[in-house]
Amino acid sequence: MLRVLTLSTLFPDATRPNFGVFVERQTAGLAATADVSVRVVAPIGLPPGPLALIHHRDKLTLPCRELWRGLDVYRPRFLSVPGARGRWHARHLTGALIPLLDAIRADFPFDVIDASFFFPDGPAAVALGARYGIPVSIKARGADIHHWGTAGATGGQVLAAAQAADGLLAVSAAMRADMVALGMPEDHIRVHHTGVDLDRFVPMADRRSAKATAGVDGPLVLSLGALIPRKGHDIVLRAVAALPGVALAIAGEGSERAGLLALASELGMRDRLHLLGSVPHADLPAFCAAADVMALASASEGLANAWLEALACGTPIVISDAGGAREVVTTRSAGRIVARSPAAFATAIKALLADPPAPEAVRAAATGFTWEANSAALVAHLRALVDQGPRRAIRARQASSG
Repeated sequence: MLRVLTLSTLFPDATRPNFGVFVERQTAGLAATADVSVRVVAPIGLPPGPLALIHHRDKLTLPCRELWRGLDVYRPRFLSVPGARGRWHARHLTGALIPLLDAIRADFPFDVIDASFFFPDGPAAVALGARYGIPVSIKARGADIHHWGTAGATGGQVLAAAQAADGLLAVSAAMRADMVALGMPEDHIRVHHTGVDLDRFVPMADRRSAKATAGVDGPLVLSLGALIPRKGHDIVLRAVAALPGVALAIAGEGSERAGLLALASELGMRDRLHLLGSVPHADLPAFCAAADVMALASASEGLANAWLEALACGTPIVISDAGGAREVVTTRSAGRIVARSPAAFATAIKALLADPPAPEAVRAAATGFTWEANSAALVAHLRALVDQGPRRAIRARQASSG
């Protein structure tokens, strides 16, 4: 029996049901594997005292342990100091986890720590792996490398964790290259692609009726992602504004909502913009299948689940050359990779609307990204780390005590 402790600050809860759903799905696949037992620790960072009551009262009511969609999940709190740029996140997280993991080990002597996000999870996992003398794996997904891995207050911590971990995972080959460029050990990084549920995300026989259900008539472009500057929704909005009669629906929530509404009014397309808010993940297949094109102008990505979900529904994508884009868009049927500008996006979207590829040809680009393959690769990776023993973790413990 392989006993895995999955550690992830990127994990859904009742207040954020869409937050890190891909980590949840990966962990569920791991837990469903024969001869594998999993417990999940999903820490929640909170500011001190009154600030937590003012801004995060809902999170304070979350249970400290619960059965979440079939997974045994612990939700410890740790101190997140505002304005510190993450400098002490890993230290406070480690301190909060030691008593909890000491207690968990009493009846669940986990063999390996699977950190499913690089910061602050990675540095904390390395410290805990050294404490218990077990191997540690850390997975890089996107912002954990592109932001935390390059920021002055946290970049050194991220690199040190990578150098001390027993194994590293990258969500794409492009992410692996970015990690190596930061100085991470190339021979310890394994590409571990995300998956897509090919049974749920499927093409619809009648796209027109699907649009009617969504309240749209005519060509529809869909964008999936948080309303934050990095996702480039303003670029897609400007592109669609240049295409008369084309509507744009954006599924996501965030700080850019008011700005996008103002820009739509300025461009004279307020009636063609549909801000859907935070759409439950279970409802996404219908929106993906209804759209004619999915467009996302990200400044950076690992390998976006939104790309795969759209493709699986037979909807071609227009995306920027970010992260693992070239690992996904490998045929003309899948879509286009274009410059991160409104003109480039408008041209590509217009071409796909005028000459749409067959849905099954589009879907073919996603069929290699399955959760079954994801689970099998993760289990093989973690078993190998356990079999080889915690050499790197032990060295880190010796270095810290020496």
